[in-house]
Amino acid sequence: MYDELSGEATIFDFDEIANLLLEQGQEASPAELHGCLSGLLAAGATPEPEVGLDALGQALDLVLHGELADQMMQLYRVTAAALEDEEFDFHPLMPDDEVDIAVRTAALASWCRGFLSGFAHVTAGTDKGGSPLSTDSSEILRDFAAICEAAVDEDDEEDESEGAYMELIEFARFAALNVYMDSRSAVEQKDFPPGGDQPAH
Repeated sequence: MYDELSGEATIFDFDEIANLLLEQGQEASPAELHGCLSGLLAAGATPEPEVGLDALGQALDLVLHGELADQMMQLYRVTAAALEDEEFDFHPLMPDDEVDIAVRTAALASWCRGFLSGFAHVTAGTDKGGSPLSTDSSEILRDFAAICEAAVDEDDEEDESEGAYMELIEFARFAALNVYMDSRSAVEQKDFPPGGDQPAH
């Protein structure tokens, strides 16, 4: 996601973003921020970077500035492109695989929490009367809420914890794509209902 689409592989380094957050006195995780940006887009927010930064700040009650704000705008743009990518090159922003599994699992929980915050921020300010959530999307959001509580069981073998983590990452990846496509489909159906006038080609 970060190499092919952005052309700037080092710009979205998890640890660098974490350090910038600390410098600005923010306790949020980079995973939570990316989850929120993903949730905003999945709910139908416009992909304009400035809009994403503003909505991120409102959804998570953050005030970001300087290099961190620039990175979040670029991350929003790249995330929007990844969600549209035909090769499904969307991936949650997580710590490196060498990081302790408990830390990575906590980051995944934060990502899902951020996704729900971003999604709710958009839908709370949108008339959803004509485009209710699909059954699949509703179930995914409930699953994300459950993953928010994810933690490593100290009694599990490391291989078991790694396997469970990888399964949850893949689930989150494709679940976010499904919610995004559901929302986009709902908007298209609302704009051009069956039997209605279709855009000219």
